[in-house]
Amino acid sequence: MPDFQLAVIDVDGTLINKQGKISEADKKAISQAREKGITVALSTGRVVPACTYLLKELSLDGFHIFCDGALVYNPDTAQTCYSQPLSREPLLSAIDFVREQSIYLELYTILDYYVEYENWSAKMHREFFHISPTVTDFKKIALRQDVQKIELMVHNTAERSGAELFMSRFEDDFHFSIARAPAYPEVEFVNVLSPGVSKGCALEKMAAQMGISLRNVIAFGDGSNDLPLFRAAGFGVAMGNARAELKEIADYVTLDVEESGLAAAFSKFLI
Repeated sequence: MPDFQLAVIDVDGTLINKQGKISEADKKAISQAREKGITVALSTGRVVPACTYLLKELSLDGFHIFCDGALVYNPDTAQTCYSQPLSREPLLSAIDFVREQSIYLELYTILDYYVEYENWSAKMHREFFHISPTVTDFKKIALRQDVQKIELMVHNTAERSGAELFMSRFEDDFHFSIARAPAYPEVEFVNVLSPGVSKGCALEKMAAQMGISLRNVIAFGDGSNDLPLFRAAGFGVAMGNARAELKEIADYVTLDVEESGLAAAFSKFLI
């Protein structure tokens, strides 16, 4: 077994349960691992502001992977290790397209979250992710700032049709990654990213920044967007509630997130 120096943890479905909480057992396990000198970092499709309260709750510092791999960032120092924002030309075309097709879209920079109008998703983001959108003209943002990702929200037939139409139109311009949260099993979060972006690529950049070999990295996850993360890390632990395709390539399958599977795996491999 490698001498693990870095533990990289997915958030929703791995760290966060159906109640939107981190179990006390998981908190204790993470604290004990850090006391042993193991660096703990998040790897998530979430944006930086949606993780601020989690980082505070766990007393985590340093670099973390955000936006499904489009950003490696240290919120404490505002230092960027790696960033792969969306290219401007396809982004502007995407904005025109969603306006024409009446498709709801969310736009994210490193620290801000924008919409052109609010719907059910804005309420969910306020209550669950602890972030609120700024209503604005997307093109004003796209022309002035780097956009790390855009996101399509799917929880009914019409939204699914819109997302499929968007993905078909822009299949050559963007990379699409679908994420889910146990608290909202009926919702799919379709992350729209720059081509080549993945949690695995981001991990390579972050580990190099830290001077840690990938073979000394243990990764924890539950979703299909964690596949590149597991392929890059030296060891991959899938949650009991993980997607079947992730379990297939995992080195170990732990308990469900509702059973503090993270703590169980930490006890077996790290503490």
